[in-house]
Amino acid sequence: MRRLSVNTFLTLDGVMQAPGGPEEDPSGGFTHGGWSFNYWDDQMGKVMDEYMGVPFDLVLGRKTYEIFAAHWPHVTDDPMAAALNSATKYVASRTLSSVDWDNLVLIQGDVADGVAAIKEGEGPELQVHGSSNLIQTLIRHGLIDEFRIWTFPVVVGPGKRLFDDGTIPSGLKLVDSKVFSTGVLMATYEPAGEIPIGSFALEEPTEAEIERRSKLGS
Repeated sequence: MRRLSVNTFLTLDGVMQAPGGPEEDPSGGFTHGGWSFNYWDDQMGKVMDEYMGVPFDLVLGRKTYEIFAAHWPHVTDDPMAAALNSATKYVASRTLSSVDWDNLVLIQGDVADGVAAIKEGEGPELQVHGSSNLIQTLIRHGLIDEFRIWTFPVVVGPGKRLFDDGTIPSGLKLVDSKVFSTGVLMATYEPAGEIPIGSFALEEPTEAEIERRSKLGS
């Protein structure tokens, strides 16, 4: 079974749309593209290099594929470009009829079934970058093994969100976290099953709590 990891840049109010520049995704009238640019420091770059320094393949939505394909095949002096260009790219799209990036495979038919079949095969880790619409499908079908979320200290209001309509309620387990000099928090989560439900109102008070309440009432 191949592990699928989602790597997402997120505003504090949950938006993942167009972190890298105004031209990335202005759909829906989004006017804050590029909100992540001025919050990067050297340590963040090193952590990202480590993440992408292991063998991996990509699972991408159409729009993210088009953004990547317009840039990375033309970069020759960057180790990240070499890694992206050599990786197999699985692209979910019902509208693409031809592709012009090496090592690219179109996911045919149902996207969830296609990604599930890819996970069952042999190969390295599967990474998802960007691809907000695709991620909604992966979340709904429980296909994500790890969320690596980079939360930036900025709020932008309306925009495409990581956990949007259709998200299935579930718990998450924090397995790693880092804080960077610009206030960015990177947290890595794994799915943790159903949310454990409780109620403070129904909790039996401890002896210490009973004593505290009695003192407050005296």
